[in-house]
This record gives sequence, structure tokens and C-alpha cells, in this order.
Amino acid sequence: MSERSPIRTSGAIAAYVRACAQLRTAWMERLWSEGLTSPDQGLAIQPGEVRRILVDPEIEAARYESFLLEEGPSQLAAAARAAEAELAANTFWRWVVQIFALTRMEQGLLALCVAVELDPRLGRVLAYLADDTRATHPTLAAAAALFSWADGLPAQMTGLLRWRLAHTLAGEPDTQAAVAWQADLAVVLSVQNESWVDPALDGCAQFIGVDEAKGVPSIYPETLASMVEQLSASTWVAGDADVEVALIGPEGSGRQTLAGQFAASLGLPLLAVKVPLLPISTATELKAADSKIDGLIQAARLAQATGSILYLREAEAITAPDWLDLRRLGCRMLRGALTTPARTTHAYSLAPMPTSKRLEVWAHISSEPAPAMVRTQRLTPAEIRLLASSAQGGAVNVALRQAMQIHGELMQPLACPYTWDDLVVSQHLERTLKDFESQVLLRWEVYEKWGFARLTHLGQGISALFGGPSGTGKTMAAQVLARSLGLELYRVDLAGVVNKYIGETEKRLRDVFDACERSGALLFFDEADALFGSRMQVKDSHDRFANIEIDYLLQRIEQFDGIAILATNRKNDLDAAFLRRLRFVVDFLNPDKRERRILWEKSLPACAPDGERITEGLDFAVLAEEMDLNGAQIKAIALGAAFLARGAGARIGMEHIELSAHREFAKQGQMLRAALGKGALL
Repeated sequence: MSERSPIRTSGAIAAYVRACAQLRTAWMERLWSEGLTSPDQGLAIQPGEVRRILVDPEIEAARYESFLLEEGPSQLAAAARAAEAELAANTFWRWVVQIFALTRMEQGLLALCVAVELDPRLGRVLAYLADDTRATHPTLAAAAALFSWADGLPAQMTGLLRWRLAHTLAGEPDTQAAVAWQADLAVVLSVQNESWVDPALDGCAQFIGVDEAKGVPSIYPETLASMVEQLSASTWVAGDADVEVALIGPEGSGRQTLAGQFAASLGLPLLAVKVPLLPISTATELKAADSKIDGLIQAARLAQATGSILYLREAEAITAPDWLDLRRLGCRMLRGALTTPARTTHAYSLAPMPTSKRLEVWAHISSEPAPAMVRTQRLTPAEIRLLASSAQGGAVNVALRQAMQIHGELMQPLACPYTWDDLVVSQHLERTLKDFESQVLLRWEVYEKWGFARLTHLGQGISALFGGPSGTGKTMAAQVLARSLGLELYRVDLAGVVNKYIGETEKRLRDVFDACERSGALLFFDEADALFGSRMQVKDSHDRFANIEIDYLLQRIEQFDGIAILATNRKNDLDAAFLRRLRFVVDFLNPDKRERRILWEKSLPACAPDGERITEGLDFAVLAEEMDLNGAQIKAIALGAAFLARGAGARIGMEHIELSAHREFAKQGQMLRAALGKGALL
């Protein structure tokens, strides 16, 4: 395509059409001089014209052959043949004819359509030659007369229509002689530029060259080797429509990179097209409202013209009829999908990247040290790139939120303001929580480097159950862990998940678990007994479907690859089979005297952040000794006392805590029977 003809393609086409038109014009002038045409160009029909129309076609052809033997017409005919030969020798035109397999008649019609687009004045010439002022557009009849098609009109312009190089106006049948035709804009612009261009694909198509693809780390070397071995030896290379290839994986998992590297292994560029961005087809009423076949054919045409392999991103947007129409082109195509499409003959699933590959991708993108989450979370290549672009600004978690599609009606983000210093629990419980944190941080080193993934073939997630009374710190512990691990924390909204319609609860739970696995976020189920309760004896259809939901949960939690914490104050109501599938079961108990004192001290600091003294005369030993409270109750009493003291213009004292405690106990149906420090009882 780098070679250039002495005469530009547009000039060769114009010269060919003009030479043929000059010869035909001479013939029309002869007929006019003999009174066999209408002098007023179709506004009236003369008897001579009718006689010419009704004459035997063989006699008409013989008269035209005799005309061509005359000196003037013979020179015009020779000039037309020379112009045709010049166009046939044109590098770009010859290339277009070859890659789209155009017949001689298709070449003539396309040349005529392009010539009229380049010089609209030729439309008046067509009207003159047709003896009708209205016939200003190219037609099969006009092309047949202009280029002297000896075999008559073609049955169908297969190549032109197949590749959308030209089309009839207003969706008229393409086999009718008088129907107007028009060249596609891409053909006209490509002829002018002498290289293929298509503005309709701007913004939705991207070329990936061989060198560019080879310069990116190979994320899936085994999959790439399998593709090269299987597809290179198959009829897919020749564009076999019966061979369908799909790359399966979530968005951003590197499907396009793999497709580019496969194309590069064949020495070919890749044309990646975002299917949802293609324009919706409007050319035919028979197509569905969401049909994109015109845009898909334009993409296949661009791939054919550039010698590229076509990769269709988000191919789920292609309807089944459109896909069948596209396959008939015989273009070498790959498509990316979330799940394996029907009729796929070669499906290649992209597994999550191991830690070594994630670090390799990071090193390719950034020269900075890799953040911990590159090692601890199964980020996709797209998420790593997003992480690298925002890490310098400190917006790491923001990057992950942008990379994750959160279902707002099912999950809500939880703030994580607490650290390990804020969490007051027993030493044994803190050690267990630290073990949970350690397993999250080290799981891929143990699974991948030490090979223990063989023991977790169903799922490699880490799940824990936090059981205990309300107010003992279960939610706070989840917040501390999420902050310490650098993870986003999302609480599952049980009201949004549980649905009365059969199968809908399972679908929503699948969305929740899938979103958590994709993002690496920490999933928090509060009041988990509402979802993970014990299976019941089947007495009616409701019991049967309830058990189906629990069975699905048991199966999904066992296959889970993410991080989840479930909290309940009714641990005994949970299904025993479910507890067996959890990595940790942690019991949260009400705080003892030592822990209560620490909670009081943390809840009632001596000074405000600006240094102002805000407490006076507090006896934390008495508070811890005489009131058997959990952490939530202590915080509530401390907050109430702060408002009482502020309202009185005083510092927080024992009297304010006592009054606030009376109110807190009243909420629980209890009372404080004596003053604090004088034998107060619950």
C-alpha cells in the first residue's frame, strides 16, 4: 500500500467515467440528430424515441457497432479502453478490487458512484445520457449503457452489498435497473486519500500494531501458546465462518492485550472495536431496533482493508442475527465476552493473574515500588493501570472504587475511621483477628509460591464469622481490618438482596459475590443469620425454595475467592454445614472489667482536640466496676454525658454520666438503683 500510481486513483476513476461518457454522448447526439430522442429531455415523448425503444435489440446493437467503426467514435472508444486499462493498473484501485473480490460490473458501478460523489456535475451528464432530467443518480441501467455491458444487467451486486461499499437509496431493491445507487462515504474518502479510512468508526476502533503488542508483558503465556497452536493449524486463518473464537473474562482482564499478542504472533495488527459504541443500523426495516450490523460490517471491512485481525470488545451487545450476518463475511475475528457464547468452537478463559504477573504488569506501567494491594488483591491489568495512574496522588482506594462496578441497591460502602488502637477486645480475640489479617496478606504467597492452592481447588477466599451480642465490636472489628488491609468495606443490604420471587435472591447474591471477587473489597454481611440460617424440614413449597437459597449460599461461599466477614448475634441459628466452610469463627463477648475501663477512658478523654479540659472528677475504676456494659452502651452514655455537660456549661463529671446512664438503662427496660460509687446495680 506504500506504492503510488503515476495518476491518483480519483483521477483515474474520473478519467474512465468521462471517457465512457464522451463516447456515449456522441452516440446520443447521433440519435438526437436522427430524431430518435426527446429534445426536451423527458418532458415530452416523441414518436421517434418510441420507435427506437421498440426496435429489435439486436438491430440496435448492430447500429451501435457500426457507429463505433466510424473515425470519431472509434477514437473515443479507444480512449475509453485506455482509461479503463489505466484504472485497472492503478495500485489502490487494483488493491480494492482484489481484497473485496469485485466483479468487472461491480467495478464499473462503484467507479460511477465514486465519480458522481467526487464531481456532482456528472449527475447532469447521467441525466442527459438517460434522456431524463430526473435521472441524476447512478443506476444499473446507466452503468450498463455507459460501460457497454455485453451480458446485460447483473443478477446481484454481491461484493458491493456484502461489504457495504455501495448501497441503493431509500432501501430500494438492488436488482432493479432504475434504482439509484450511492457509494459509501468511506470508499469515497479512501479513494481520495489512497488509503483506507472510515470516519464512522472514529472513537470506537483502535489499531494495535505488531511491535506495540509485543512490547507488552505476556500476561497469559500458556493461553497464548494454546491459541497459536490450535488456531494456526485450523481453518480459522482462512476466515472459516464455522470457527468461532471467544476470549472469556471480566472487563479489564487483558482480553484485548491477549488478542493483540496473538495477532502479533501471526505478524498481523489487531483492530479492536468497542461494539456498544457502534452506530445502530437504520438501513432496513427488517433489522431489530438494536441492530448494529452496518457498523459491524464497516469494522470487518476496515479489518479486511488493513489486513488486521478483528477483535470485538463487549461482544454481548451483538444480537444473534447480526452475528450470523457478520460471520458470513469470512473475516478472521476474535470476540471478548464475560461468558462463553453459543456456538463457540474455541473458548479461552482468562484466569486471575498470579502475584508474579501482577508485579510484572506494575513494573511495565510504573517505576515506583508496587503497593501492597498489588500483592494482596487479584487486580486485573486495567485496575493495576488505574492504580498506577492515581497512586502518585494518593487516591488508591478511589481508583479501586472506579474499577469496581458496585450495585448500589445491594451494597453500601462503610467508612473505616478506626485503627487497632481503637479496638478494645481480649488478647485472645485480638490475636485471632491479627491471624485473619495475616492470612489475607499472605494468601497468594502461600497458595502460589508454596503450592498450597492444591488444597483450595474450589475457592481461595477467606471468610470469617463474627458472633456475639450486639454492641460487642463486630462491625468495628470489620472496619479496623478493612483499614489495616487497605481494602474498601461494603455492607450487604439484606433488604435489597432477599426477594420474594423464586430465583431472584440467588441472582442478587451472585451479583454481590461476583462484585466482591472482581474488586478485592471486603464484604460485610450484618445479621447474617437472616441469610445463612439452618435448613428446615420441607412442609410446603416455600420451605423447599428457602432451602434452595441456603444450598446455593453454601455452594457459593465454598467457591468464593474474595474476602468476607459475616456478623450475627444468633450464631446457633446458622447452618452447621455453613460454619464448616468458614476459615474463622470468632466469638465476641461482653467486655470484662479491664476492657470496660479502657473503653471508658477512650470514650471520655481528659482534653478536647484543641487542648481544652473537658472532664473533671471521673472515677474510671468505679464506672468499670459498677456498670456491666458493652462497648456500644459505654459510647452512648459518654456521648449523652458530653451533651449534658455542654448544655450546663460545665465539664463532664460523674453526675452527667449517671444521668446519661439512667436514660441508657431505661431504653433497655432497666434502671440504675443507686448513685455511682455507692453500690450502683443494673
